[in-house]
This record gives sequence, structure tokens and C-alpha cells, in this order.
Amino acid sequence: MIDKKSRLPLYAQLIDIIVKKISSGEWKEFDKLPSERELCEMYDISRTTIRQAMIELENEGHIYKEHGKGSFVSPRTFTQNLVSLYSFSEEMKKLGKKPSVKILSFEIMPAPNKVAKELELRETEHVYAFIRLRLADDEPIMYETTYLPVNQFPNLTKKELESNYMYSIFRNKYNINITNTNERFKAVGVGSLEAPYLMEKEGSPALRIERVAFFHQQAVEYTISTARGEKFVYATELR
Repeated sequence: MIDKKSRLPLYAQLIDIIVKKISSGEWKEFDKLPSERELCEMYDISRTTIRQAMIELENEGHIYKEHGKGSFVSPRTFTQNLVSLYSFSEEMKKLGKKPSVKILSFEIMPAPNKVAKELELRETEHVYAFIRLRLADDEPIMYETTYLPVNQFPNLTKKELESNYMYSIFRNKYNINITNTNERFKAVGVGSLEAPYLMEKEGSPALRIERVAFFHQQAVEYTISTARGEKFVYATELR
């Protein structure tokens, strides 16, 4: 409960209470929070204090507001640490989520100019080009366009990508292990093409990730991903 004799400001105490309720699972994702009036009655504090706490909670991503409807518990975000190589599927498993993928398109084509440059190919060389929707517990998280050199992965099929994790195919079928990657990040809005697949409105906050993956010195994968902004957090440690 709120301790009015504490040196800790009342709004900060309310923040702690609400965060604990969310962390413990008492208030779950998308649950509606009590109204300002109800919170005033529950904790015997002013609406000004309530509003200050709500602003802080929203800024920290714990809650979100819908005009005319109230405040709700934000969906959980996935934090990806960038200090080492990672796989989306493996990271989701660590979080207790079930990863899955939907192949939206698959074709073989001459390498476009930018793709050829990233993969260090001649423009006459062919690549697999496929679009995947990455999901966690059947919830769409990322929309990805991937290019792979055909000469590095002969006879790769859409069926294989639907039934196995891509990096597992690399290891088990082609004896290729990703040794290092280069990644670039940019804040963007969800495009009209990705929006229906990510269940987002066009222009919603998103993160664009460009990845070039290497097998020793050989570039073997170029992927452009759009990650839902409210779902994914990337973190790194500087020393």
C-alpha cells in the first residue's frame, strides 16, 4: 500500500505497485487498468499523483493508453542482447516462447545490384529470394526478406525452410556455420506491405535490421527485417 510517511514520492510508490502487479502476472498483457477514480479510491491519493505515475509508466513502456477507453498493460517486449551471435528461434526458446515461421514467397532470381554488393557476387549470379514471417507463440514479430547465393546452397527448397530453421539447414545440409555478422539498425515506420502481416497499422513504429552473415570471410546471407517496434528491444553492453 501507499506509505504517506515515506520519503519516496507517492507517484513513485504507485509506479512500484503497478509494476509489481504486472511482473507477477496479476495484471496480464492487454488487461485494462483501474480508472483514475478507482485508483484514487484504492490508494487514497490525488488524481494529479495518479496522472504523474501513469505518464511515467507509459514512458517506460509498461502501459499504453487508448483514447476514451483507458490505460492497458503493454504487451511483453523481447530483449535481444547484441554482445554475441544470436538466432531468433533460439532466443525465443530461451524466453519460453514457441518460434515458428511462414514462408510468404520463394524464388530464384539474378542478384539485384545491392544484394550482389552485400554478398560480394556478380550481378549475373543467382540468389534465392524469400520472404518469411517470424512468429513467437503464433504472434507475428518480424517480417524478413532474405537472399542466399544459390552456389553456396544448391538445391535449397521452400519445403525445407518451412519445416526447419534456416541456420539448422546451413549446418546439417551444407556444413556451414555462421561465424560472424554485420548488422545495421534504423528506426522506421511499418510499410504498407508488412503492415497486414505484422498486424500493425501502416506507419507504426518499427525497427529495420539489415544483416550480412558470414562463414569465415564468405558472405552467405543478406536479410532485411522489419521488427515490430513495441515488441523488440535490442541491447548492447559497452566497455
